[in-house]
Amino acid sequence: MEERLFYEIDRIEKNHWWFAGRRSIVLRVINTFVELKPEAKILDAGCGTGGNLEFLSKLGNVVGLEPNKQAIKFAQKKSIARVLQGELPGFLPFPQKEFDLVVVLDVLEHIDDDESALMALVPLLKPNGHLIITVPAFPFLWSSHDLMHHHRRRYFLSEVENKFRRSGLEILYASYFNTWLFPVIALVRLVKARLKFLEKSSDLRLPPKPINSLLSVLFSSEKHFIGRVRLPFGVSIVACGRRPAD
Repeated sequence: MEERLFYEIDRIEKNHWWFAGRRSIVLRVINTFVELKPEAKILDAGCGTGGNLEFLSKLGNVVGLEPNKQAIKFAQKKSIARVLQGELPGFLPFPQKEFDLVVVLDVLEHIDDDESALMALVPLLKPNGHLIITVPAFPFLWSSHDLMHHHRRRYFLSEVENKFRRSGLEILYASYFNTWLFPVIALVRLVKARLKFLEKSSDLRLPPKPINSLLSVLFSSEKHFIGRVRLPFGVSIVACGRRPAD
């Protein structure tokens, strides 16, 4: 990711409708499929500027992992959790069977060998530990936003499920999300792709407060369906897997 984007993400991720909506979806998945004791150990792998550390810290003892030094500085300034430098799949400064829960939120799409990254994370889970990921969906939604964030790919749901199985994870739940806003976002991205002069920027802008609040409510409302049904399409994918008991 371009370093200047970390400054923008750090500035907006607490209030931006997309980050807020994703947190509500991930929390819903955790509450539905993962039983965490107060002393549970949680890893936020690829924690970026630390926007997820606050809500994760309320669920257990969280530690962040991040390769970018500038992002680590932003995350450490929040004084919520330890944030260590490391990189998927090659450098993970943790012992095996260390964590009850590992979250990997919009990280795998940045990694050349995403499947090796998953396979490197699974041994860090305790037996019956859980791994939750989010990734961007549908290659046809590829845009300048993906390029600026140094994405390598966007995913189909079946592709994510196959990677989980090959990594040795039992799939508990997998679904598209950000479904209600999918038609609008897809239309905007397709129009931008046609009109090249508009295809120049990231989607990371904080809308005016009333619009941001409306989008946040719409997006977050999907949490009532997450865990109960598989949404048939969406801008993103969420998946929860469990490491089998030894």
